[in-house]
Amino acid sequence: MEDTPEPGAALLERLAAAASRHDLDALVGCFSPDYRNETPAHPAQGFTGRDQVRRNWEQIFAFIPDITARVLRSCCDADVVWSEWDMAGTRRDGATTQMAGVIVFGVRDGLFSWARFYLEPVQAGGADVSQAVRQHVGAGPAPGPER
Repeated sequence: MEDTPEPGAALLERLAAAASRHDLDALVGCFSPDYRNETPAHPAQGFTGRDQVRRNWEQIFAFIPDITARVLRSCCDADVVWSEWDMAGTRRDGATTQMAGVIVFGVRDGLFSWARFYLEPVQAGGADVSQAVRQHVGAGPAPGPER
């Protein structure tokens, strides 16, 4: 008896493969026409519609011509797919770019119908965890050594 992946898992594999092959039509074909993308950390960046998926990826493929997309981990629960992604490439200006994070997809009729999108640019360097927490809570910079 052969194991058949859940429909959501197979769809996730199709999406990652299409992204890495830079196959725009195959990638867009993974989404329902009324697809809804919510970006909780950046609410203004949410959108509705497969056409916006196409416009987004047209820009990504044009300006990061060597982008690769990898699903690091995933799990499915009925019609919900949790996925951890790493996307990396070189922009046309020569700068490297990397995005990492989680996308939670909803599946309906064999297509992604919604997502909660938590992919963010990777920041190499910057504040350590203590400095980041102080900044986030508005405490200002960490006190320096006593003089």
